[in-house]
Amino acid sequence: MELTRKWWKIRRLSRGGRDDEDRFFLPTIDDFQPLDSQEQEEMVRSFERAHEQDNHLWRGVFAVFLLGYVGFLIYSIFQQAWNPWELRYHAYFMEDVPSWMLISADLVAILACLLALKGMLDGSIFHQTLIWHSFYVGLVLSVFWSYYMLRLPRFRWDVLWLPFGPLSAATICLYVDSILRSSREEIRTLQDYMYEYKRR
Repeated sequence: MELTRKWWKIRRLSRGGRDDEDRFFLPTIDDFQPLDSQEQEEMVRSFERAHEQDNHLWRGVFAVFLLGYVGFLIYSIFQQAWNPWELRYHAYFMEDVPSWMLISADLVAILACLLALKGMLDGSIFHQTLIWHSFYVGLVLSVFWSYYMLRLPRFRWDVLWLPFGPLSAATICLYVDSILRSSREEIRTLQDYMYEYKRR
């Protein structure tokens, strides 16, 4: 028992005589002093700048992914047009789907990705509807490819991206867009609180 007391005493002194609860807090000047209006405005402006940077960064990242996928689909269309059934993921459907229908499906997938891309690059409400349109087009494509995949003699897991590629891209874009919008709304709410406080 005596040994335990000595150990606690040494430990407390090694921390500068602070209580156990104090070790979890960073040193501050005064946590209870409210910010004046200028400090509040600076803080809100810094939040806005950080949000704008994040907004451009994440929208740009997903736009690059979508462009890469569009480039791959264009390559796929040209391969199917000049060398039909050479690509393995198209050759699976040789018996059931005509070549022009595969090319049309890839064109529709490009349309879905471009709609999502346009919606991601401009964060307005109107352009958010473009992402929803991309989602619906991806849903139609998903039904189309799923129907023909289920008609295959053996289910092919390596072409699962065909029905779910554009649909997943649109879903991820909707998720990222909603997160960025909610972040912007929180900053606006903070601004409203600040202006309400100034009016009092």
